[in-house]
Amino acid sequence: MTDSFSGSEKIQVSISGAIASITINNPPANTWDLESLPALGRTVKKLNDMPEVIALVIHGQGEKFFSAGADLKQFAEGDKARSKEVAHAFGDAFEALAGFKGVSIAAINGYAMGGGLEVALACDIRIAEQQAQMALPEAAVGLLPCAGGTQRLSWLVGEAWASRMILCGERISADKAEQIGLVQEVVTKGEALTKALSLAEGVCGQSPDAVQACKRLLTAPRERAIASGLQQERDEFIDLIGEANQLEGTRAFLEKRSPDWT
Repeated sequence: MTDSFSGSEKIQVSISGAIASITINNPPANTWDLESLPALGRTVKKLNDMPEVIALVIHGQGEKFFSAGADLKQFAEGDKARSKEVAHAFGDAFEALAGFKGVSIAAINGYAMGGGLEVALACDIRIAEQQAQMALPEAAVGLLPCAGGTQRLSWLVGEAWASRMILCGERISADKAEQIGLVQEVVTKGEALTKALSLAEGVCGQSPDAVQACKRLLTAPRERAIASGLQQERDEFIDLIGEANQLEGTRAFLEKRSPDWT
């Protein structure tokens, strides 16, 4: 069961017993676009309708990238209508993941940048390989995190570290991510998926009714608190589209040069 489940080759799904494994399969960097985002949302909704599935593990194909985030070519022309569609697709997909009925675990097997980190933030548990690096670098290209980054990161690690990562563009190592509480464990290269599946097996050893009730109670305060912020993220993101610095930043990144801000 791969793309036939999600409707896209970019989101591959396998189910073994009570555990669903989702692979972000958009090489070379596993970026997000208007094909993969709706496919992820559809996948989570289907899994929610399968009573036998109570754990979900998501990881990136290959050895280098968990996900490098959004495909920036989508924003290079400053098309507000298209950018609004992409922003809402991010919100729909990652909020569906955050609302998954059971336990979701991100196996961060490489770079998790921008929307690649935001999809991990939408999960309940994050395991990172020792070579992984994480960042929300959107401001460096004239944009901002529009899929929960400004809301979920600060909830997890506090405003101070969220500010360093978002406002200063600081990229952090897996060890630093564990130190500040962004990930729960660091494992050796190639072991994140194995560890995530082991944790998922632990979930399956408990009452599914109790697990789902506990998750609702654990996540309800956060989701209530950030609901309006998630919408504001998307609105602020769309407002930036087409502005001089957004166009310059995005094009500079794609052209592999330093931006000339105004």
